[in-house]
Amino acid sequence: MNKILTLLFSIFLFSACSSEKQRVNEEVVEVPATIDAPTADAPKVKFYQYEDQAAYPDAILELFTPLGQQVFKPGKVPFEFNVKNFPFELTATKEFKLFNILNGGDPVGFYSPIFQRDLKQGSYRVVAYLVDEEGLALKNFGNYVDRDFQVGESRPIPYSAEPYLALNYPRSEQIYEPGSEVIIDFLVVGGDMKLDGLKVQIEVNDLKYEIDHMAPVRIENLPPGSYQVKVRLLHSSGKELEGPFSSVSKAIIVR
Repeated sequence: MNKILTLLFSIFLFSACSSEKQRVNEEVVEVPATIDAPTADAPKVKFYQYEDQAAYPDAILELFTPLGQQVFKPGKVPFEFNVKNFPFELTATKEFKLFNILNGGDPVGFYSPIFQRDLKQGSYRVVAYLVDEEGLALKNFGNYVDRDFQVGESRPIPYSAEPYLALNYPRSEQIYEPGSEVIIDFLVVGGDMKLDGLKVQIEVNDLKYEIDHMAPVRIENLPPGSYQVKVRLLHSSGKELEGPFSSVSKAIIVR
């Protein structure tokens, strides 16, 4: 009886894990002549997502400092967050759980919710977010926060009511091994993709893919080479939003 129960549990566990990794919205794209595919019968490039359930949907990230449009002297600028309903304690792997993006740049990870960053004079927009065990951004309301502030004598970033993008992956000049998944992980901040009629267009050189909700997009079988990844936030009509952070571009390498 114990063996039967163990077998049934194993089947259930396998089925659960398999269902978590079920591919959805898979799209096979033809590799243009501008990309050097090894052979004519090389594996097809595929864009897809996994039908995963969101991790830590109740996690809350609050930003106490900076305040909106707060002005700091050049140098050490304090950041203070409060984290709720999320296992923020430092693990043995010492993986970052909290990330900051300044003005659309690459994310920077932090072990503590209270820290300082050395900043020069300028206008800044910070997007802060929590990540799951895979390092992917949590995407439920309250999992991320944004704020504008200034350092030194600088003008505020022009106000715009339009949503905009924050790109978690890929990072600038990120290198992937052939055969590994390339992940495009983004947040749409300040809006709701469904309610606002938005979509995200992903271009990897001449390859294109569109998605109408926030989810990590994975790319399989990308041939070795250098690529420019462009992520654009568009209206459903195809028109690009006009805000300063409505598009992000990163260079990656597969080798």
